[in-house]
Parts: sequence; C-alpha cells; structure tokens
Amino acid sequence: MNPIILRVEDLSFAFEEQGPLVLRNVAFDIPAGQFVAVVGRNGSGKSTLAKMLNGLLTPTSGSVTVGGHSTAASQQELDAVRETVGMVFQNPDNQLVASVVEEDVAFGPENLGVPPAQIRERVEAALQKVGMAGFASRGVATLSGGQKQRVAIAGALAVAPRVLVLDEPTAMLDPNGRAEVMQAVAALQRDGMTVVLITHFMEEVVRADRVIALCEGKIAFDGTPAAFFAEPQKVSDLGLVLPRMVQLSDALRGRGVPLPAGIMTLEDMQTALCDLPLQNQAAQAPAPRPAEGAPLVCMEGVSFSYNAKTSLEQVALEDINFTLPRGAFVGLIGHTGSGKSTLIQHINALLQPTAGRVVVAGVDLAQKHNRKQARALVGLVFQYPEAQLFEETVEKDIAFGPRNMGLGDEEIKQRCAEALATVGLADDYRERSPFALSGGQKRRVAIAGVLAMRPQVLVLDEPAAGLDPASRDAMLNLIQQLHEEGITVVLVSHAMEDISAYCPRVLVLSGGKLHMDGAPREVFARGDDLRALGLQVPDIYALREALAQKGIDLPPADDIQSFAAAVANLCRGCAPCN
Repeated sequence: MNPIILRVEDLSFAFEEQGPLVLRNVAFDIPAGQFVAVVGRNGSGKSTLAKMLNGLLTPTSGSVTVGGHSTAASQQELDAVRETVGMVFQNPDNQLVASVVEEDVAFGPENLGVPPAQIRERVEAALQKVGMAGFASRGVATLSGGQKQRVAIAGALAVAPRVLVLDEPTAMLDPNGRAEVMQAVAALQRDGMTVVLITHFMEEVVRADRVIALCEGKIAFDGTPAAFFAEPQKVSDLGLVLPRMVQLSDALRGRGVPLPAGIMTLEDMQTALCDLPLQNQAAQAPAPRPAEGAPLVCMEGVSFSYNAKTSLEQVALEDINFTLPRGAFVGLIGHTGSGKSTLIQHINALLQPTAGRVVVAGVDLAQKHNRKQARALVGLVFQYPEAQLFEETVEKDIAFGPRNMGLGDEEIKQRCAEALATVGLADDYRERSPFALSGGQKRRVAIAGVLAMRPQVLVLDEPAAGLDPASRDAMLNLIQQLHEEGITVVLVSHAMEDISAYCPRVLVLSGGKLHMDGAPREVFARGDDLRALGLQVPDIYALREALAQKGIDLPPADDIQSFAAAVANLCRGCAPCN
C-alpha cells in the first residue's frame, strides 16, 4: 500500500469562536496516488474541508497533516503544505490572474522563487499534462470554459504538487468542457497524482477509487463507489442520486433483462447492451409535437455585435429567427461562448439588436419607451441568481422589483406573500436575511423576486448550476410547476439530461447562429451534428446510437423507464431471458 500523503484527525471547525461547527470530528487518511471523490449536499462542509487540506483554513480542533507537515504549525510548515497541495476552484475566471496562458501558469512558481529556467520547464510540462501544449501564447480571454479550467489546473501543477484538490471544477462548464477537465484529471491520477475531487456529478464519482460522503459536517460514508451506490436509500438520504447508468441497470434488471454486475458508466452499459441478442421490432411513430399557441416572443433577423463598428467588433448573434408561443417551455443549449446569454438578454431589452427586431407580447423593444414594459413582461434570472440578492431581508429583496414598478405598499406585500408561497418558502422567511439561507433557498428567493413582478415569460440561465442533486431536482420541479401555472419558460442549461426531461422544444446555438429547432427526439437524434457543434447527447440517446450501429433500431424513448421498457420488449423471447 502507498504511504499516507494526507491525514485528517478528529477535525472540527467553526468560522467564529463559539459559532456552530461546520465540520465535526472528521477523520480519514488518503494514500499517495488515490483518487477520492467528496460528495454531499450544499452546506455539508465539502468546500470548507477542501480549504483545510492546503491550510487556507486551520482547524478549530484536531489536525490536518500533508506529507508530514501540519497546516496549523509554523509559516515554514504551511509553505511546505501549499507546495504539496494544489487547489483548483469552481469558476476558472476567478482564479486566472494573467492575460496570457503561459504567464498565468508561471504565476505560482514565480511566487515561490523558482529560477526562471525551471519555471519555463514547469510551465511547458504542466500545459502538456493537461493537453494545452499549443496554447502557451494564447490570450486567456480567448479560451473556452473547459480550456480555462485546464489552464487553472496547469497553474496548480506548475507548483509541482503531489496532491491536487478540485472544488467542483466542472460545475460551470458545458459537456465538452466537463469531459476535457475530467480526462485531464484522470491522466494526472494515472501518472501518480493524488486527487481529491469535490463534485455534485455522480457520473464523475464512479471514476474515483473512493467516496467520502459528508452530511452536516460529519462523514456519513467512506468506501468504494460500488459500495456507496449499492445503498440507494443512503444515497437518497444524503440528498444525492444514483448515477444514471446505475438507475438504468436497476430498471433493466427489474424488467428481467440479464445484465452483468458492476455497470456504472455509459461505456459499461453500451458494452452490455450490445452483447445482448436483441431482436428488431416494427419502429414506433415519433411522439407528436406539442400544440403551439399564438406567438408571445418573436425574434426577426436578430444580429448583435459587441463593440459594433469599431476595430474590436465581435459578432455574437447572426440572423436569429424564431417565435415562442404563449405557454411554451423551451430549452436553449450551446457550447460556452455560443451566444446563449447574449440572446436571452435581448428578450427583455437588456441588449438591443445591431440588426433585426425583438417583439414581446406585441411590444416592439426597439422603441425605448417600451423597454420598461418589456422588463415587466419578461423575468430574467441569471446564473447563480443568489448573487443578485442585496437587501437586508427576504421581503425587501422580493419587493425591490414591484416597488420600482410604482406599486403601492399593500399590493407589494401581497405579491411578496404570493411569490414566497409559489417558490415553496414559508411566510416566516420574510424577515430573514437572504445571506443566511442555503444555496437552494437563495435561488428560490431570487426567483420569487422575479415572480413578484408577475412576468409572462421567465428566462433562467443555468438555474441548477452548482446545486446538489436533490436541490437541483427541487429547482427544476419548481420551474415545471411555474410552467404548468401558465408562465412561458426559456431554460438555458448545459445539462442535456435536464433539457431532454423537461423541455418539449430545444433551440441549439453555435457561433451565434441558430442551428437546430425541434423536439428533443428530433434534436438529440442528430448526435454527430451536435458533437460537431461541441455538445453531447443525453445518455439514453447515446445508447440508442450504439444499438443502431449494431443494427438494432430501438423505439423512441425519452427517459430511463421508457428506455428500459423498450429494451426489455426487444429482449423478450431471446434465449438468455428464458
């Protein structure tokens, strides 16, 4: 067995003296070279633990030692800890400090006083390890999200650490960016790096050697991914979910489909299904498109450039045309930088087209006097909406929009109460500080502030990003409920599974152009086209593709249960099932 590189003994921590403990009696050892996934609900103590591992925070009681060096000892010891443990945080834009890639990667070793010749060697080696060798002279601002995060990892590697701690490094990335980062991490671990990965993506957890699950600051589980996911009730009690392929395995076995044990990844499932002697049946007709009503939002020939008519002009949207009927629920997808955020800011007149026009509920947003009306019609909730909260109490924050609309006190009070009830928060939240709430509760308050303006259209930019699985499901179910109550919804997301599950219509942007517009079954059936645009397809569609290459045409299926039923139906009658 490899020597212990990280040792945590009876660790407890509180941010304030006599304050509540965020971590309580945490203890574990990590051998050199191990890949450990740390999971748990928002607020369970994961990020606090990560900061303990390289001395950004020090224990209230107990100890953390790294390679034999204590995080709570002398400055010399702490310097040794930070040379041993490299940290990478969630948002790459918050940790990149230089304008050129090689300068950013060199920042750490320069601060450690490494000689210039060694710095160059370290920068080249670090970029090579994360697959960015040809990007040394590139401007950081020109990189995609996944590329930026790989540069951030390279910056940590240039310090020559033995341990890499990553705090939700893929939470803000599109599917391709997420895959890039995880491939880089896997390669580092194969080369002997010790990796501690904090994540809410269970599909990333299955790649680890070990899982540590936290609940209310305590360790609730410590073992292998296979052992963890073999206890569905424990996983659920921790506010987490089983990986999709584990859910599908259970659903298939429950329908009598003979599968080998230990299926946890998409690759495992593809192999297992392609080994089954499935028999083709008559293909089923695709599901009909939902009926559409009168247009509520119209984009006609919309183009937009930042710094238009200057030498710095950057085209962000080009000739966008579509309509959204009243009562629609539309998903908007595209790789990072495809123009999604620019497009949605046109829907409520935060941006004005360089060419073309936007009409909402018959109101032409090109007319300046119409824009205030448009912003009352269209509620826009940005990514990480809790950053939009600023008032002393929840009620004051929710009341901000209605008050700016010139409404009276009684009307504002009524709207605040209605909005709180709609997002599932009790009346006693009114007087609480929004900053004392959990991440999921803060997002509900932010959405309540938009709903209090009674918009006809609700546009949400990655509303579930960074939430634990249970909070994510609760947020998406809330959005579904609002749609059922009559609000037209535009959902921007990098989570293809969520788009497939909730949105009857999908718009695909790439390079500022609208490339696809259709039902999920139509859009996600074009897997090669989507991958060429830097996107991925939901796992169910990837499995259908794998079977189609074997000559098996599976009937349309949009979720795990319907897919399992379709496979079981094809499997009936074959020898292994009898």
